[in-house]
Amino acid sequence: MDYIYVVAGLIGLFLGGEALVRGSVGIARRMAIPSLLIGLTVVGFGTSTPELLVSVQAAMRGVPDISIGNIVGSNIANILLIVGLTSLVWPIRVSGATLRRDTAVMVAAALVLVPIFATGEIGRLPGLGLVAALAGYLTWAYLQPGPAAEDDDTAGPTSVAISTLWVAGGLVALMFGARFLVDGSVSIARSLGASEAFIGLTIVAVGTSLPELATSIIAAFRRQSEIAIGNIVGSNIFNIFGILGVTAIIKPIPVADRFLVFDLPVMIAATLGLTVLLLTRPVVGRILGAAVLALYVGYVWFAQ
Repeated sequence: MDYIYVVAGLIGLFLGGEALVRGSVGIARRMAIPSLLIGLTVVGFGTSTPELLVSVQAAMRGVPDISIGNIVGSNIANILLIVGLTSLVWPIRVSGATLRRDTAVMVAAALVLVPIFATGEIGRLPGLGLVAALAGYLTWAYLQPGPAAEDDDTAGPTSVAISTLWVAGGLVALMFGARFLVDGSVSIARSLGASEAFIGLTIVAVGTSLPELATSIIAAFRRQSEIAIGNIVGSNIFNIFGILGVTAIIKPIPVADRFLVFDLPVMIAATLGLTVLLLTRPVVGRILGAAVLALYVGYVWFAQ
């Protein structure tokens, strides 16, 4: 039965990713909203819904290692796994002032976790601070959205109403697909005797990141690099400010030592590396994508 859940989850994630990209690009066209901003908000935050559900449920059920591991592991997977696979499908081409702003916020979000994790617990007050930072970022992004999305043949539906239905349907499919996949994967992993932290950092993190993976790869096939990168950057920002903040407000989360000394430094290094790549190279090609993917394989190996 667990394997059936995994297959059903993968199907749901693929269909949901396709619908989400079609709808979000359609909205960007009709409302003259920048594609990168759509990726950062509707797509990036929408595909992070599984992380939110999993982290809150894990914290409420008394398994904080899965809760934190899900967030840290998802951010690592978003960069090393998804950027790697996406650039293998189609070289990533994104540039501009908007990207510099959002990658700077992503780096700041990663660095702010160092003093928070060092306290040994993420309490309600830090949680409120993280959520407030998210609200400030969204306001900033809305007031300075950058250039409007270009009209092209690869965009999605032309009607705002139809595009909204695509987005809503895609988010629902992604949410259920991710839940099926995570439930099946966690059951299989636990039957093999893996630790909760390792499950959270790898199985659960990759499972909840599969909406981002599906969405980014489909966006890459459609030559929508702004959607693909905006999805990743937006998801990483939302994972820290939104998901970790909301989870801590609901229930304070103790932080295991391994996250501070190993997993968080890896996440920060991956975040800085992605920022440097995006801001210094006009294209992230297939060779770089393969190298990034190899780094993720190495991380999973050492995370054991």
